[in-house]
Amino acid sequence: MALARQIFYVFLIKPLLVLMLGLNVRHMDRLPERGPHVIAANHNSHLDAMVLVSLFRWSDIPKIKLAAAKDYFCRNAFMTWFSLNILGIIPIERHGGADNPLAPVFQALDKGHIVVIFPEGSRGEPEQRQPLKYGVAKLLEAMPEIGLTPVFMHGLGKSLPRGEALLVPFVCEINIGEMLRWAGDRKRLITKLDESFSSLDQEIAPKPWN
Repeated sequence: MALARQIFYVFLIKPLLVLMLGLNVRHMDRLPERGPHVIAANHNSHLDAMVLVSLFRWSDIPKIKLAAAKDYFCRNAFMTWFSLNILGIIPIERHGGADNPLAPVFQALDKGHIVVIFPEGSRGEPEQRQPLKYGVAKLLEAMPEIGLTPVFMHGLGKSLPRGEALLVPFVCEINIGEMLRWAGDRKRLITKLDESFSSLDQEIAPKPWN
């Protein structure tokens, strides 16, 4: 399954994204080279997760896991198999079906994976940021030795808006931030992450003509 996942992302998803959308990626050197590690990204489209995995090298793809809603990605037998084995998701219970919904994420980190999490929760309106939830802060509070890399993405919400099935050509910007560490309390970490998103967003914002 690791080979099938590598082929899916490298030979199908990445060429599709590059040819149909165009990706402009800043600070690729800031991507983590090994786990355990957490990547926190803003969330506007189902493309978000696939774009993030496609940024990694062939050999690193099996190490990447995506925290995602179990009720959406495991809604039937085929979707469950595809999501777990090809997309590489960690299914998260969103509606109180587990005592600790983050337990599978902790297990993945214990195994040395790089876990992608979307701290806004569900997708919002295209290119509109939402308040950050505290799940990512709980992860780092329990495992303070783990680094957190913010990634801000712009354009994917317009390329595949919520409820749409067809891609709309739109150049997408990916900006990778500097690694954050556990900040001593949850609110401080969420504030630092939100500030990082704002800074990354501003860096890729169109600049006015002089």
